[in-house]
Amino acid sequence: MPAKLEAFSQSYAEARGKFLGAARDAGMALVSYPLDLPGRDGETLAVDAAWQGPRDATRLLMLSSGCHGAEGYCGSGAQVALLRDAAWCDRVLRSGVAVLYVHALNPYGFSHTRRVTQENVDLNRNFLPSDRALPRNPAYVELHPLLLPPTWPPTLANRAAIAWLIVSRGLRNLQTAISGGQYERADGLFFGGTEPTWSHRTLLRLLREHMVGVLQLAWIDLHTGLGRSGRCERMHMGRPDDTAGYARANGWWGGSTPLTRVGSKASVSADLSGLIWNAALRECPQAEMTGIYMEFGTRPLLEVLHALRGAHWLQLHPEAPAEQAAAIKRRLRDAFYEDTPRWKQAVLAEVRQAAGQAIDGLAP
Repeated sequence: MPAKLEAFSQSYAEARGKFLGAARDAGMALVSYPLDLPGRDGETLAVDAAWQGPRDATRLLMLSSGCHGAEGYCGSGAQVALLRDAAWCDRVLRSGVAVLYVHALNPYGFSHTRRVTQENVDLNRNFLPSDRALPRNPAYVELHPLLLPPTWPPTLANRAAIAWLIVSRGLRNLQTAISGGQYERADGLFFGGTEPTWSHRTLLRLLREHMVGVLQLAWIDLHTGLGRSGRCERMHMGRPDDTAGYARANGWWGGSTPLTRVGSKASVSADLSGLIWNAALRECPQAEMTGIYMEFGTRPLLEVLHALRGAHWLQLHPEAPAEQAAAIKRRLRDAFYEDTPRWKQAVLAEVRQAAGQAIDGLAP
């Protein structure tokens, strides 16, 4: 295996070990925020953060991974590869910009092969304004019994019913209803939660402790699961009405292909609620934020949705046979992590380019 591809791992425990080791070898300051729950193999779970560059920097790039648990393989590998890249580290030090690598925002999901947190919450739907009523999603409530049937695999009748919905309502409309975020079925798919999760609170704490003097913040959040295999879509991270922020982000990262907006017709993502960038607006009001989501494609949309349905069904049916449980978890991991050299090389190239563009954008 090429040396750079060794940055990727086969488990959360291995990924965390590689991240901590690479950061220590590079002489970086580390801080860990442990979760008081065991990992799949009894390992410690934590959100870990490594700081590179001047501690008093007013310009900061934050590179985060693992918001969606099982998607963490991609982001962790990219982070470790950068930490081990001498040319990259030298470039950061010469720029005067600091970099904060935030590893495994959802360590429980990463370790236990789930996309959601230990509260069964989609972390990237959990950042809603506290002074507003929770959004309602009646379309999801209607679909819930069909999406999570009593038995798994789904019956022929169940598969036929979903196929009819796709034909009659359109796949995009169905994607929005299912994945946009719902706050009524705590046992359901894409549940956004009714209060801040542990990972939510931990991210706010991390921002408070690291962003005091930051005036310009670039944020790259790494995701997988939507789009053609190996293709990266760069989506603007920020308020839809922030035209200045979009123009700035597009100038840094757009190039010949403009950044998409979450939920737009050009994006692989549906319209979503409670997105994670709200944390920075809340905790870092002094900082000008410029951010993107990087979404790396894996499997076809319906295959990814099937894997998510299976994982949620398994959570509701812990009595399932061990062989079936293992197959369901493997399907979920494969839906968000293509363990092939081609895919990993595409990830590393895209992330390194985007990180370099952020450094250039932030540089004085």
